[in-house]
Amino acid sequence: MTRAELTEKILDAKRAKNLTWAAIAKRVGGASPILVTAALLGQMKMTTAQARKAGALLGLKAEETKMLAEVPYRGSLPPGPPTDPLIYRFYELVQVYGTTWKELIQEEFGDGIMSAIDFDMTMERLPDPKGDRVKITMSGKFLPYKVY
Repeated sequence: MTRAELTEKILDAKRAKNLTWAAIAKRVGGASPILVTAALLGQMKMTTAQARKAGALLGLKAEETKMLAEVPYRGSLPPGPPTDPLIYRFYELVQVYGTTWKELIQEEFGDGIMSAIDFDMTMERLPDPKGDRVKITMSGKFLPYKVY
């Protein structure tokens, strides 16, 4: 089984069992719902204990469960702009604000990057009379470029 096939099997099990990502993350434990969801979608890895819990919950075979604890090949989006409207909006944010983020981060911290490895992210729903809002907070360690 490929990792993409396992992801489809996980999505099928989630639907069949009428589970939410939050409920799955609570049962798996040990990580944020964002990280657990990313792992089950093939972009992060789980600990062996987390993988066992997820495998049992979702009815995965032993070989499939082991895949959840393996280092994945990250970056599953196809090349070019994404076509899914929600994912495209994040792409659009980078297109519009990417140079601004780069300038402001480097003005504050110096020449470097924000880590996507030493990284935290939260998401919350904010009630608003004009329509609820999505709040995503990202926090990554600053990594200065090394001079050699």
